[in-house]
Amino acid sequence: MYATRSVHGAHDAYRQNAVATASPARLLVMLVERLVLDGERAVAAQQAGDWAGAHQHLVHAQDIVMELESSLDVDRMPAGQQLASLYQYLRGCLVEANVRRSSAKADEALALSRQLCETWREAAMAAAVQ
Repeated sequence: MYATRSVHGAHDAYRQNAVATASPARLLVMLVERLVLDGERAVAAQQAGDWAGAHQHLVHAQDIVMELESSLDVDRMPAGQQLASLYQYLRGCLVEANVRRSSAKADEALALSRQLCETWREAAMAAAVQ
């Protein structure tokens, strides 16, 4: 019992340190990676008929997308408006996957999230090289 608490405490401390010391680009990648994880967990929960679990992960994914939307400066970013539209569409897919229990929309949201994650990883690596 104490070892488990110790391991969880160490893991939480490591995660907090990783977030506190990450560059803005790395933070964005970490956020989108969590979006993908939530999507994977939601799809798995839907497949298992665990609608409460799917709901929890879909809502968290929606929260992440709303954070991405709120931090987006469409005027300073060359493709900002297109990215805003993508975020809005993704959020709609997540809502529909949740409200209608649509596995097709959950799968679509996961696929979009994976593409988005890969794009942000590439952008972060390109920014790190410059």
